[in-house]
Amino acid sequence: MDITERKITKIAREAEKLVLLTMREEGVGTAEIDLIHALRHHPGCTQAALAELLHADKAAIARRTKNLEMKGYLTRRDAPNDRRSQLLFPTEKAENLKSSKAEIEAAFYEYLTNVLTEEEAAAFAASLNKLYTASKTESRAGFPHFRKNAGGEPSSEN
Repeated sequence: MDITERKITKIAREAEKLVLLTMREEGVGTAEIDLIHALRHHPGCTQAALAELLHADKAAIARRTKNLEMKGYLTRRDAPNDRRSQLLFPTEKAENLKSSKAEIEAAFYEYLTNVLTEEEAAAFAASLNKLYTASKTESRAGFPHFRKNAGGEPSSEN
């Protein structure tokens, strides 16, 4: 029985709805925000590198970069050692984009947690951190304990 009733997932979906709504108002889609975010962390990369970073189709990345260039969020420069390649850079408009996905989510989660007392918020944050740490540890290891438990065999580490 799932004692969480998948509420973490359901809350994340509501946050995603807010992100989509806000992004539409800014004229930028979430896939474009993800591309801008990647470009901010990897300025000067190529479309091929972005496709690899974002695990996306090269044609989709080409469309998104063209749209973002027209909207003023990125610029292209010829690669110094390969005149056939172009390097992509975020513009000041991209750097100043206030409606980033993470900022919207953080603001929404802060709004939601305002219904908790200070003690409840602290306990909730501690519990979330514990769950996140366990999740990340299991993920980095390739989910061995979960897979063993999901197969009906209890893990020896429990």
